[in-house]
Amino acid sequence: MDFPNNNAVFFNEEGYRHLNLFLTGKNFSKIFILVDSNTHEFCLSSFLNRLQTTVGIEVVEMDAGEENKNLETCMGIWRVLTELGADRKSLLINLGGGVVTDLGGFVAATFRRGISCIHFPTTLLAMVDAAVGGKNGVNLDNLKNQVGVISPPEMVVADTSFLQTLPAAEMRSGLAEMLKHGLISDIKYWKKLVNLKDLDLSQLDELILESIEIKQGIVKQDPREEGLRKSLNFGHTLGHAIESLFMEKPSEKLLHGEAVAIGMVLAAYLSHRLEDLSKESMEEIRERILSLYGQVDIPAEDQEKIIDLLKFDKKNEGGKINFVLLRKIGDPVIDRQVPNDLLYDAFRYYLEPQRGTEF
Repeated sequence: MDFPNNNAVFFNEEGYRHLNLFLTGKNFSKIFILVDSNTHEFCLSSFLNRLQTTVGIEVVEMDAGEENKNLETCMGIWRVLTELGADRKSLLINLGGGVVTDLGGFVAATFRRGISCIHFPTTLLAMVDAAVGGKNGVNLDNLKNQVGVISPPEMVVADTSFLQTLPAAEMRSGLAEMLKHGLISDIKYWKKLVNLKDLDLSQLDELILESIEIKQGIVKQDPREEGLRKSLNFGHTLGHAIESLFMEKPSEKLLHGEAVAIGMVLAAYLSHRLEDLSKESMEEIRERILSLYGQVDIPAEDQEKIIDLLKFDKKNEGGKINFVLLRKIGDPVIDRQVPNDLLYDAFRYYLEPQRGTEF
């Protein structure tokens, strides 16, 4: 599976083999490994034991958490790289989840006008989404991904054994992006995912690979997000606004995938109203997602704040808020504007009492 510019995604043993061959074939001056406090504790030692290189290695640690995905953290890392003698021939390996790969890719793309980097995602979310496709960036205050670049890494290596270190909530967060891939491209894949009773790691590798292939196929056709790639934002217009609001509520924080899951239910309702998505499909999306993620209370005053936050969405053009909707499962519509009254109707639909059972 190739990226634009011949970058690739590799799995497990094959991944380490390709990584070590890549390091042998390049003349890097120094290797820097960016970790957060979690991956430093749970992943770094195992990763270093698999790395085969005679090049000097330095480890750079950042604090874990979405609240640290900002320019202040980048400034700290740029300074550390400078102090440790990084140059244009240095390599940055980003060992972590979506925050580490997003921020690390941005750091690499901008330091010395660009150094090589490799993503080594350790969470499900990063494996199927954040590390794939070349998008890098940071938040501006509580506004998601307002500053960034599209700059693919040299390669992505996913070791699914690291998923065993994740709590269930983090696994569900990543699953939301996989569900999105099914909804925008492949009803068969959607059906496979929602019929899983448990996230069994022995079954996940094939599903993760299929999810990455879906995203890769879209990115190859539209690497700069001028058309088709916008479909990957299904559930994210409202999802990012919801996530931004909850970032201001430390006691009620939502993970990225949890916010996107809400956004997908809202988008399913809007799709039914505006694009004739069948009521059956709308109900299926709602009930299946609520069975996995539960229901989050979003009072009227928060709904107003979320709708107000939509104006900061990076997909907006000419002051218009653009949504991705569905004609049917597997058939997305991009750049769709939605009246505000329908947004409030969508929240009412999401907040209706659950009618389904646990899947």
